[in-house]
Amino acid sequence: MNDDEPFLLTERLALWRPRASDRAELFAMVAPPEVRRFLGDRPTSEADEFARLIRNAGSWALYGYGTFICRDRTDGRLVALCGLFHSWRGFGKGLDDAIEAGWIVAQPDWGKGIAGEAMRAAIAWFDAAIGPRRIACMIEEGNDASLALAARLGFVRYAVEDMGEERPLILLERLPEGAAS
Repeated sequence: MNDDEPFLLTERLALWRPRASDRAELFAMVAPPEVRRFLGDRPTSEADEFARLIRNAGSWALYGYGTFICRDRTDGRLVALCGLFHSWRGFGKGLDDAIEAGWIVAQPDWGKGIAGEAMRAAIAWFDAAIGPRRIACMIEEGNDASLALAARLGFVRYAVEDMGEERPLILLERLPEGAAS
């Protein structure tokens, strides 16, 4: 794969594997409190977002898939972080050593269908390249937009994880066709 070209293209988006040069834009995208409201609702730092970037790149390096840096095809700005990555959440319930779906969209691009467009492309690529597998995701209770997107992508609720003082996490999964849960 040529790192000078997007990994996937959609109608509006160029999906790139993470690069070190994405760090500052990634931090700027998740810095607003409104963006982090359903990401644990706590402040972030450049170090936190560097760690997120490294985890995403590590998923690509170790497993051959990961989260995409999604850029607008017309102006090249970072509009989202979306894709499938390998996770280990540390609380079991189907999210340890698992393929996980996730999406974060820049606030100016909310409500435009960016995450859906990127996730449909990422899942189609994953199914073709890696093969259909169980994919999990977790969404904080109250994040109705993400819960609606997850349902449109074929995810169904299978559990809830009580995080103490934080909002409970709704745990969802998308099974390959014909698979039993």
